Amino acid sequence: MTVRSVAAVDLGATSGRVMIGRIGDGRLDLELVSRFPNGPVEREDGLHWDFGALYEHVVEGLAEAVRREPGIESVGIDSWAVDYGLLKGGELLAEPFHYRDERTARGVDEVHAIAPFAELYGRNGLQFLPFNTLYQYRVDARLTGADTALLIPDLIAFLLTGTAVAERTNASTTGLLGVETGEWDTELAERVGIPTRILPTLVDPGETIGTLRADLVERIGKDLPVIAVGSHDTASAVVAAPLSTPQSAYISCGTWGLVGVELTEPVLTDAAREANFTHELGVDRRYRFLHNVTGLWLLSETVRAWEAEDGSSIDLPELLTAASAVTGDVPLFDANDSSLSAPGDMPARIAALLGSDAPSSRPAFARSIVESIATAFADAVQTASDLSGRELDSIHLVGGGSLNRLLCQATADRTGLPVLAGPVEATALGNVLVQARALGAAPASLEELRALVAATHEPERFDPR
Repeated sequence: MTVRSVAAVDLGATSGRVMIGRIGDGRLDLELVSRFPNGPVEREDGLHWDFGALYEHVVEGLAEAVRREPGIESVGIDSWAVDYGLLKGGELLAEPFHYRDERTARGVDEVHAIAPFAELYGRNGLQFLPFNTLYQYRVDARLTGADTALLIPDLIAFLLTGTAVAERTNASTTGLLGVETGEWDTELAERVGIPTRILPTLVDPGETIGTLRADLVERIGKDLPVIAVGSHDTASAVVAAPLSTPQSAYISCGTWGLVGVELTEPVLTDAAREANFTHELGVDRRYRFLHNVTGLWLLSETVRAWEAEDGSSIDLPELLTAASAVTGDVPLFDANDSSLSAPGDMPARIAALLGSDAPSSRPAFARSIVESIATAFADAVQTASDLSGRELDSIHLVGGGSLNRLLCQATADRTGLPVLAGPVEATALGNVLVQARALGAAPASLEELRALVAATHEPERFDPR
């Protein structure tokens, strides 16, 4: 078998990257081509993404990828969920809003006055998150002048190819996709005042969206197809989570920790709704039955605040090593407390939750953060087990959080289950695998794809103590 190559564009809430994926002859590996910052920018009307800069980074990264590997056969794009751009006549009307913009609160109240959450859950199967696209659409006055709304990876695919579609795994995070049909819920959209004309044609992972526009072929250096992958980054990450048994849970850990199990049928019970468990679609129409837990956002925002205070950078591995050595009782706080959702002085807000128990040293404070995240993970794992009726036997922790050994061990300790950490770049690997499968260069089933990941990326095991 010859080695085949594809380009993966993987965009997170704090950084993005373009990578070359190679597969074949027992290989499945990644080469980092470019990494670039991403994050919220404050504009006159609220919090946005610097989308113009993000798109330029993507195009420049793809051009460099083709220079390094002329054999690249396709491009796949994944990103965070829920945020979107509005088009009219093929032109972007304005910078996409950031999901942490405070305008979404009003959207929640207005939507729930028309369609109560219990009804929404029965229709879309989504946990309540105040920034779900449905609530954002409700308060976006620009919708009246738009003819299409595209989530971030679909928007980039459109700018690359000129074809406007909605990839289904990410569309499932909008609140407007029927949980059982996998199709747009146009009746709900009309009831809450969202024009159905903005909802694009749906496509599944593995379908070809289009080929690069002529001007981009010249700039990037090759005429390439853009293939739909699990464009919600968690959908791609779960493809590459090498779930060892059907009783395995997963945690895709980065800015957020997505904690859950993979199902073939939804669990639309009152208990699931009350536990705020979501049904996001995965690749091959699996359900990602999971709960969003605030992840390493808490630690990264805390470190950012300390660095601003010091005027110098902090060595995170050194901080975590010191945190590991902290002894005695570790004070805990609710990692999902709503007061921690916005950017700002994170140490002060966490200290307010901890009260008089707030540690005075930075290593002890970091330990409280990590143990609180692990406690929230453990709660979500237990709830996933209870709601799905599965007795879980292991946890696969993938993504950037798998490098945080303190977090992996704390999660094992607090769940009582072994944690298998890695791969770190699960999202990009899942992106690559879906492209490769579409090109006939990878196995057909998810189970076979995961076996390939397990054979090429051995996880590190953390047993509970």
